[in-house]
Amino acid sequence: MTSAPLAARLTEVEGPLFFPVTAYGPDGSLDLDAFRAHVRGGVDAGAAAVFACCGTGEFHALTPQEFRDCVAAAVEETAGRVPVVAGAGYGTALAVQYAKLAEEAGADGLLAMPPYLIVADQEGLLRHYTELAGATSLDTIVYQRDNAVFTPRTVVQLSRVDGIIGLKDGVGDLDLMQRILSAVRTEEPDRDFLYFNGLPTAELTGLAYRGIGITLYSSAVFAFAPDIALAYYRALNSGDDRTVNQLLDGFYVPLVELRNQGRGYAVSLVKAGVRHGGLDVGEVRPPLSEPQAAHVKALVALVEQGRALLAEITPGGGA
Repeated sequence: MTSAPLAARLTEVEGPLFFPVTAYGPDGSLDLDAFRAHVRGGVDAGAAAVFACCGTGEFHALTPQEFRDCVAAAVEETAGRVPVVAGAGYGTALAVQYAKLAEEAGADGLLAMPPYLIVADQEGLLRHYTELAGATSLDTIVYQRDNAVFTPRTVVQLSRVDGIIGLKDGVGDLDLMQRILSAVRTEEPDRDFLYFNGLPTAELTGLAYRGIGITLYSSAVFAFAPDIALAYYRALNSGDDRTVNQLLDGFYVPLVELRNQGRGYAVSLVKAGVRHGGLDVGEVRPPLSEPQAAHVKALVALVEQGRALLAEITPGGGA
C-alpha cells in the first residue's frame, strides 16, 4: 500500500487493469506460489493495477483466510508499483469483515460486489455501500451488476459518501450510464468520480464506453494473453480505431462468442487460458466447472490467431 490516493493512481493508468485468477494446487488447496507468479507476471507485462480476489479470482470460493493470504501476496508482489484492489461482498456484515481483512493485508482499495442473494431497493443498497465504505480507510469502487443496479440519483448519493471513489458497470446499459454520468456531473461538478467498464470481456464495448467518456476497464484477457490486451489498450487510448477494429473482428468478437458457449466461462475459460500459457493455476472450484476440451482447444487457436494478427498489425511481431 502506498500513500498516494487510489483515485489519483487509477486516473493516471497507462495499462490494462489486471484481474488475476486465484491459483489452486492438485488437491484444490490454495497455491500461493503460483498466484504470486501470476501477479508478478502481470505487473511485469504492464498491468496498471491488480484487482485481487474479485470475480475472475473466484471471490465466492475463498475462505476468509485464503482471501487475506491472496491479497497479502498480491501486495507483496506488486511492492507498491501498482495499486492492489481487493474484492468484498456478501451481506453487509461479511462484506465489512472482508474489507477489514483486505485493509490488514495492505490493499489500496476495495471492489464492492453486489450483496448476496437479496434484491434490495435503492435505499437499502445505499445503506449497504455506505456502511461498507465507512468500515475501513480503504477507497471503495462500487460494482453495478446483477441485483445491484442503481438509478442516477442513487449514484449521486454514492458519490457523496466518503471513501466511495467510483462505479464499475457490469450491466452494459449505455443509456443508464449516460444518465448517471450526467447526473453526477450536474449535481457534483467538483467531484472526480471514476467510472469503469466492467463487462465480462470489456474490450468488446470499449469504443462504445469511450464514446461516453469511460476509458477505464477490466481486462480478463490480460490474465492469459497480456500482449493482445496491451495492444488493444494502446490502440483504444491513442484513438487508433483501425487497430481496435482489427482486434475486435479477429479476436475479441470470436472470444465472446466462445465465452458465451458455457456458463461460468468468464472465469473457467480464462483460467484455462492461463494454464495454456504455461502457469499451472489449477482448476476452478465448485460450483463452477471446467470448460469443455473442445472449447479450450478453440481458445488456444484463438490466442494464436490473435498473436498472428498482432504480427500483421505491427511488423516484427506483437505489441
